[in-house]
Amino acid sequence: MKCLIFSILLFGSILSAQEEPIGFWKTINDKTGKAESIIAIYPYQNQYFGRIIATINPKGEIIDTMEHPKTRAPGVEGDGFYSGMDIIWGLQKNQGTKYVGGKILDPEKGRIYDAEMWLKNGNLNVRGQIWIFGQTQVWVPAQDNDFPPNFEKPDLSVFVPTIPKPKH
Repeated sequence: MKCLIFSILLFGSILSAQEEPIGFWKTINDKTGKAESIIAIYPYQNQYFGRIIATINPKGEIIDTMEHPKTRAPGVEGDGFYSGMDIIWGLQKNQGTKYVGGKILDPEKGRIYDAEMWLKNGNLNVRGQIWIFGQTQVWVPAQDNDFPPNFEKPDLSVFVPTIPKPKH
């Protein structure tokens, strides 16, 4: 019986160690502690990408979605919409638990940073950095009630990355 319990625990820990960040995540403003957007992390050709699905105002209301984009990103060529924009690209899983080697875009300022991410305690840690200087944000899983009524979550398996160009 002890062997069976140990096997179940070991198998469960192996499964949790293999979890991937694929899915929907809420970005949280470091200063206000409020949600700012919902990002979809999706795989494409053995890499991981992040696309803005919706933006959220300080009252916690959805401003726009990729189905109905409204707000434009001033730091990107063509002033593309925030919603529907890929802001993370090229991450690859290393042999540990981190996803590394990618880039992350600040669409407001048009700056691109080196990126890495990892799962911790059910949340997604996302780090953008230049050289050794950087910042890590903790993103929380988006729940069904975080999406607008009648919003159909997109099928992440059909996403094809479109990398925006920053203004400079």
